[in-house]
Amino acid sequence: KTKSHKRIFPLKNRDIARSRNTRRHSWTQQGEADVSDNVAEETTPGPSHQEQSKKGRGRRWKASPLTPNQAQFEHEEETVEDRGGWTPLDYIEQYIDKDLMKMIADCSNATSLARSGYPLNTSTDEIYHCFGACILMSCVPYPAIRMYWSKTLRFPAITERFTRDRFFRLRQSLKVLIDDDVPEDLKECDKFWKVRPFLNRILKGCKSQARPECVSIDEQMIPFTGACPYRQYLPMKPNPVGIKNFVCATADGIVLDFEIYQGAPALLEQVEEPGDLGLGGLVIDHLSQTLHPNTKVYCDRFFMSIQGVERMMKKQMYVTGTVMKNQVAAAVQKLPNDKTMKKKGRGTSAQVTTEDGKICVVKWYDNKPVLMMSAVHASEPEDTCQRWDKKLKRYVTISRPSIVREYNFKMGGVDLVDRMMSYYRMSGRTKKWTLRMLMHFMDQALANSWLLYRKDLTVRGTSKKDIMQFLEFRMGVAMTLAQYANDSSDFSANAHLPEVAKLKNAARCRAKGCSGKTRVQCVTCKVLLCLQADHNSKRN
Repeated sequence: KTKSHKRIFPLKNRDIARSRNTRRHSWTQQGEADVSDNVAEETTPGPSHQEQSKKGRGRRWKASPLTPNQAQFEHEEETVEDRGGWTPLDYIEQYIDKDLMKMIADCSNATSLARSGYPLNTSTDEIYHCFGACILMSCVPYPAIRMYWSKTLRFPAITERFTRDRFFRLRQSLKVLIDDDVPEDLKECDKFWKVRPFLNRILKGCKSQARPECVSIDEQMIPFTGACPYRQYLPMKPNPVGIKNFVCATADGIVLDFEIYQGAPALLEQVEEPGDLGLGGLVIDHLSQTLHPNTKVYCDRFFMSIQGVERMMKKQMYVTGTVMKNQVAAAVQKLPNDKTMKKKGRGTSAQVTTEDGKICVVKWYDNKPVLMMSAVHASEPEDTCQRWDKKLKRYVTISRPSIVREYNFKMGGVDLVDRMMSYYRMSGRTKKWTLRMLMHFMDQALANSWLLYRKDLTVRGTSKKDIMQFLEFRMGVAMTLAQYANDSSDFSANAHLPEVAKLKNAARCRAKGCSGKTRVQCVTCKVLLCLQADHNSKRN
C-alpha cells in the first residue's frame, strides 16, 4: 500500500440524503436560472418590503415596555332614567315596531295574491299574533308544531288566535318586500336581499345602543342546513352548518353591529382604502365605523394581523387579541421557544415590542403556549389565577399577564348573546332560509332587549328576585304580541269574511251540526259556511 491510498467507507443514510438534496438544489437553481433569462433584469430576488411588513419581518422587535398613546375615552350620557317604567314590549319595539309589521302584512298580501291568485287577507294584528305564537312555541317546545292544536296538548293562547292551517299558511307566506320591486343589480350584489329590510330594521335598533369603551368582535353562526346563498361550514362551532354572521357586541352581550358574510368582495366595497387588509382586518374596519375614538376592541386570531392593528391605530381604535405565529414571525424569533418556557413552568411569560413601542407581542405558557398582540395592554402588571393541575389533582396558583386578564374579561360578549339565544331558539323546522333568518334575528332582538332590561334594573339597584328571568321576559313579550290589537285595523284577523265561491254544485256546510248546502266560502279560513236569511252558521 502506498501513502496516497485512502480507505473507502460506505456512505451512511444521512450522507446519501444530503447528497441527494445537494443535487436537487443545484437542479432547482439551474431551472430557475433558465426561467429567469426570460424575465426583465429589473427583478430583484427576495421578498418585497410589503410582504415583509405584512408578516412583521420589516419591523424591529425588542424587549422593552409598551408605551401606548391612547387618550381618555369619553363615555356617552347614560339613558337609564329615560327608560324608566318601560315594559318588555317597549324594549322589543326598539327593533320590531308597528311600521315593520305593517310592511310585512302588505308585502305578504301582495305576494300571495300575485303568486297563487288567492288573497292572504292578513293584517298587522295577525302578523303580531304570528310572531307571538312563534315565541311561545320556543318557550314551551313541543316535538311537532301540529301538537299545539291537538286535543290533549291544546295551547289556548295559540289556538284561539288562528287555526292550524291558517298558522302554517301565514308562516310560509311571510314576506318583507315585493320581489318584483327589487332591481336586478341589487339582487346581484346582495345575496340576502329577500330579508334586507328586516335586517336593516334590526340593525337600526342595534346601532341606537350606547357605545361603551370596550367591545368584542367575533363570528356567529345562524344554524341552517338547507339550501341558501353563502352557507358555511365551521367544524369548531356548536352549530357548524349555517350562515356566518360577524358581530360586534359589548362585554355584557348587547349586540351593537353585525354584518352577514357574503364574500370578501362585498366587504371591500364597504371599506374605504382597504389596501392589503385581509378578511379579518376588513371585518374589524367595517364594524368599528360606529364606534367612538379611543375604543378598545377585542377579537380572536382570525381577525388579528399587524397591518390591521396599525390601520385601527390610525383611527384611534386599539385592538387586542390572540394572534397566529405566521402573522408575527419576526417577533416569535425574539421570544423564548416552547421548550424553554415549559421548563420554567406554567405562568411563564415574555414580551417584545416594536421599535416605536406602540405594539407588543406577549407569549404566556399555560397548558400550552399562548401568543397575544395588543396596542394598549402588555404583560405588566401581572396578577394570579387558578388553574387545574392534572398531576397534583388540585388547583394551583400561577402568574397571569395583564393582557390575558383583560382579554378574558372583555372578549365573551358575542358568546354570551349566542348562549342566551340557544336557550329558547325559535327553531321551527323549515326549508326556507328567509324564514330561518327572520327567526334568528327576532331571537337576537329578544336577547338584546332582555340584556338591556337587566342592565337598567341592576343600575337602579333593583334586587335580583324582582328582575324577570329571560324565559319570563320572552313569555311576557309573546303574550303581549299574541293579544295585540290595533284600533285602526281594517278588519280583525279572526273574522269570517264571506264570498261566493265558483262551484258547479253547492257543498255541505262545514259548521258542526249543520246539514245545509251552500256556495258561500269564508275568505279567511277557506271553509264553506251557511249564510241564509233564517240562520247563519258559525264555525267553532
